Amino acid sequence: MEIVFSLAVGVLGGSGVWLLRRPRTFRVILGLSLVSFAVILFIFSMGSLSIDAEPIVRPGVPPDLLHYTDPMPQALVLTAIVIGFAMTALFLVVLLASRGLTGTDHVDGVEAGKPDAEGASHAPPPEAR
Repeated sequence: MEIVFSLAVGVLGGSGVWLLRRPRTFRVILGLSLVSFAVILFIFSMGSLSIDAEPIVRPGVPPDLLHYTDPMPQALVLTAIVIGFAMTALFLVVLLASRGLTGTDHVDGVEAGKPDAEGASHAPPPEAR
């Protein structure tokens, strides 16, 4: 199970970072969401991954730190999910307002190769030609 969680964290984190580097605002927001999901899975996996086990204290086992699942990572994950949802909603509202004001969803506000408000054309970077 740890291998599956590790792979999921790696794939989500890598995909999120790749999307963060894109020039479109919506892709950046998706990248932030994927990175936050990767962090949530990482924090959740730090709790302890017990399958078919009682969540906190089992009967007949001494209630010390070696025999129970820590509820703190689960509380942190629930908090992170709520904050991540609110952050994504706020970013989407800002994205829609920005797109309405500028007419584009490009991160820099100007697409490569198209003139801006002053009529200056922005050439694409040399590696994109």
